[in-house]
Parts: sequence; structure tokens; C-alpha cells
Amino acid sequence: MPVITFANTKGGAGKTTAVLLLATELARKGYRITILDADPQHWISRWHEISGHVANIQVIDFVTSASLPQHISENKHSTDYFIIDLPGARNPLLATAIGLSDHVLIPIQGCAMDARGGAQVLELLQYLDEKAGINIGHSVVLTRVNSMVTTRALQLVKALLNERNVPVLDTAIIERAAFRDIFDCGGTLHDMDPMRVSNLEKACENALCFAEEIIRKVPVKLPACARATGPLIRSAA
Repeated sequence: MPVITFANTKGGAGKTTAVLLLATELARKGYRITILDADPQHWISRWHEISGHVANIQVIDFVTSASLPQHISENKHSTDYFIIDLPGARNPLLATAIGLSDHVLIPIQGCAMDARGGAQVLELLQYLDEKAGINIGHSVVLTRVNSMVTTRALQLVKALLNERNVPVLDTAIIERAAFRDIFDCGGTLHDMDPMRVSNLEKACENALCFAEEIIRKVPVKLPACARATGPLIRSAA
């Protein structure tokens, strides 16, 4: 049951959207997901409230630095992936979550402030590696990328980060109306009406590519639907 943490000390980097896309796509594949909502804005928890039952997803709200290890310990036997949504700030919870993580995803929108917020997370990861010998896998995920940005331009951004030895996911999260609407509508991308949401098919394809890249990077045992025994988990009320 890998722990994946989304972290950027600057708010508005597309962190919570990336959390929700990954969680819902993994759940659709049959993996049992526990989202630990530590963001004081509680966007994931609000989404969960209006969504009702979403198969394979459990959301735990009001997560603190003190309660985080306990939540992981208590739910480890009923979860395939833990996904932590952190506040867009630098606080003690950041170090706690990173220390418990198998992989840290750093969403960066492409602006200087986002880059600085991401750099603070990278500095902490480097400190843990150099001072404590704790090497935690991590990647930058480019978010809110304009759909008109050329592949060449994206490759340039990735190349600049790679020059600094910062691994970057091949899949960037494109700016799509569906990714905004899901927080108002609830449910998943696959519950939306393609007649009412523009480019829904492309949004679904983007989210799927993102999830599949994370599965390759942070593998886990077979999803619940592929196991010989045991029913799929139901979301918490």
C-alpha cells in the first residue's frame, strides 16, 4: 500500500485537482484508494460529500501531523494506495507526510511562484537524503498546461528541469473544463455528460495517461477487481 503525497508549498498549483484525477482513475481500475485530506480548504472532502458513493474511494478529513501515521496504520489492510493532499504551505505536516511517503508528486503550473514552492519541497527531499539517508522517490507533474502549448514547448520545460536532475512526468495535466467542473458536479469524469462538458473525451484520456504513468512508477499488487477473493471496498459515508 504505497503512500503518494502531493506537495507544493504554494497554493493554486493544481495539487488538489491532480489528487482527485489520480484517485478516481485508480479507483476505476479497481484499486482501493484512501485519500487523506490535510488541506484546510477541504476541497476533496466537499467533493466526496456531494458525490455520495464512489466505488473504491474512502476520504479521511481533518488530517493532522499527529493523526496522519495513525490513519495510515489503521487503514493499511483495506487500502491499495494512500494519497495525501497537503496544504499549500510549509508546516510540520509537510515533513511528516514526506517522511511516510513512497513517492512525492510536486505539481508545478509553470510560473515562478509555483517553481519556488516546488523547490522548497525538493530542498526538503534533498535534506532527508543527505542528512538522514532517506531517499524518497519524487517527480514533478506539470499542471494546468494550456492545451495549445506545443509538445516542443513542453519538452523544453522538461529539459530545463532535467538539467537540474529533477524528474518530470511524461504526462502533463492539461487545463480542461471537466477538471474544474468535477468539483461542482461530484462523481468522476466518467459520470459527466459529454454534451455539456467540452472536450470530455480528451480530459478522460489525459487523466488515464496520468494514472497509468503513476502505476508504472509506483507499482502495487493487483487491484481488488483482479483478485480471486474479497469484494470491492465501498466509500465511507
